[in-house]
Amino acid sequence: MLLADTSAEFHDFFDRHYAELARLAHLLTGEADAADDLAADALIALWQRWDRLRAADHPVAYARGVVANMARERIRSAVRERRRVRLFWTRSLERTDGPDVAAVLDVRAALARLPFRKRACVVLRHAFDLSEKDTAVALGVSVGTVKSQTSKGMAELERALGTRAVGELAAGRRNR
Repeated sequence: MLLADTSAEFHDFFDRHYAELARLAHLLTGEADAADDLAADALIALWQRWDRLRAADHPVAYARGVVANMARERIRSAVRERRRVRLFWTRSLERTDGPDVAAVLDVRAALARLPFRKRACVVLRHAFDLSEKDTAVALGVSVGTVKSQTSKGMAELERALGTRAVGELAAGRRNR
């Protein structure tokens, strides 16, 4: 009976948070195809620790942190792979997946140029509308780090996209 209760709790957690975790993975990696895999892999890792995790104060924050760490590793792995490919090819072709909407592509490109921590802070704060505290818990950093990394990330996005475009992004977050 205890295993059935535990399983039911996890399935409920899965149902409530899978889509959010997949969306987070997509925004952090820029890879729609990989987002579902990363979310599923994170949830498998959570299931393996569910007995401890279910008693935690913030299991969703922990889940976000697992997704962020897996996304960071995927990005690092992709960068290493691109470097290896460049050793063999003189030119590389860049392909952008996603809808052919200029503004979306510009934002994705600008986000992709941000260092991982700045990108994660901007995405969690503005796309997921998390508080500074929740973002800090998810990333395992201090609230001050979240504040500074979000501010610096938004400043870099302003330089890349223009003040008006970034203002619209931030306003869209507040108008939801």
